[in-house]
Amino acid sequence: MLKRFVRVCNDSRGATAVEYGLLAALIAVAAIASLRTTGTKLRAPSATCLTRSKSGG
Repeated sequence: MLKRFVRVCNDSRGATAVEYGLLAALIAVAAIASLRTTGTKLRAPSATCLTRSKSGG
């Protein structure tokens, strides 16, 4: 049982997949955060343009 545990701990084949998964998750979090920030900053100017276009001025 101990030999099997040591063999599993020393096996690094799955480590690469885990690293790629963590990297993809980090990129996704960064993309979501930047899009949320950008969307919030664009909301006010677009609302102003919409208001001005509706009022005709």
